[in-house]
Amino acid sequence: MALTHKDLDALDAAIASGTLSVEFDGRRMTYQSTGALIEARNHVSRVVNSSATNRGPATFRFNFTTSRGD
Repeated sequence: MALTHKDLDALDAAIASGTLSVEFDGRRMTYQSTGALIEARNHVSRVVNSSATNRGPATFRFNFTTSRGD
């Protein structure tokens, strides 16, 4: 299951409303405390933000040397 901004929004809404249950893709998760809910939110935030980072194309440099053997 890939984590998305929608999942992050659901966690934010649960924290704001004070509930401990969140639904992801039709599956309900109930956390033991608000602290656990906040930890889950921080984890989802890190995963979503790291996957959204555009690293761009990799750049390679090649150095060629030749010897003629004269």
